[in-house]
Amino acid sequence: MRNALTVIIPAYNEADSIADTIRSIQQQTLLPEEIIVIDDCSSDDTAARARACGVTVICPPANTGSKAGAQNFALARVTTELVMAIDADTVLAPDAIEKLLQALDRDSVVAACGFVIPRHVETIWERGRYIEYLLAFSWYKPIQEYYRKPLISSGCFSVYRTDVLRSVGGWSTRTMAEDMDLTWTFYQQGHEVRFIPEAVCYPIEPRTFGFMKKQLRRWSHGFVQNVALHWRANLRIPFLREIVAVALWDAVIAALVYLLVVPALALFFRQPLFLLAYLIDLPAIAIPIFFTPHGRRDILRVLASLPSFFVLRTVNAYFLLRAVWDEWVVGRPLLVYEKGH
Repeated sequence: MRNALTVIIPAYNEADSIADTIRSIQQQTLLPEEIIVIDDCSSDDTAARARACGVTVICPPANTGSKAGAQNFALARVTTELVMAIDADTVLAPDAIEKLLQALDRDSVVAACGFVIPRHVETIWERGRYIEYLLAFSWYKPIQEYYRKPLISSGCFSVYRTDVLRSVGGWSTRTMAEDMDLTWTFYQQGHEVRFIPEAVCYPIEPRTFGFMKKQLRRWSHGFVQNVALHWRANLRIPFLREIVAVALWDAVIAALVYLLVVPALALFFRQPLFLLAYLIDLPAIAIPIFFTPHGRRDILRVLASLPSFFVLRTVNAYFLLRAVWDEWVVGRPLLVYEKGH
């Protein structure tokens, strides 16, 4: 069975993963009309491996400079009612497309995203991201879905109404987080975005600190850039303004406490017990995870990965503070999109 859907896959030097991504789409319970791979001037065999899978491969005359640019290059040739964007390092559960498209049963819904779980959970960074995703997609995202305001329609796996996506100019390149920018733009125009937890995808997350550094830098600057760009419009949108405010609090105040206040108290009072503050919210993190289907199935993996989450959270706090400093204090915005996975 096929649907009026085109899947586009932006790819730059993804020869090692592109075939797995394509095959996971070709084996879906609901097949798209067309799969388009945008080979963004790769220096490896990305294009050849994609063509060997029997899909359409298009190549811009020069590197577009970002994932958003590559996706927009393909958007011009999409003729179907719906368009889905999937990262070239992401594979889908067999029924992911079928489950996700159920969200667009009402005209007011213009975009939908699914549940994200790291494909590999081995290194400290992958384990930290595993817990981070379980917490976000099992706890925070369902609350946001209840109020019909998912903070982001995730860039690694989302579907859109093609005409509405074109009406807002496609994916914007004005920030480092095109998925957040697009989601907030939809809300400001009165549209709905849905989160469907039954639609599951599995991206490859950074295995090393080098790759994680690139990703966290891009994500942190992207969030800060979008807050600056959209804050006035978001103030008029109930619930969205609250969750953005909470996220901004975490990015600034909570990060300062985490990185500076807690260790300063421990040193000043010569009392290491202050360092237990780093673990004070452990029950609030662990309980939601263990009570989700994914957490119950992988209890040992969750337990083994929890320490890595606290390491990643500390690193993430640093990059968020650094982004706030660079973007808002010294006026040094991040302008170059650097891939990291």
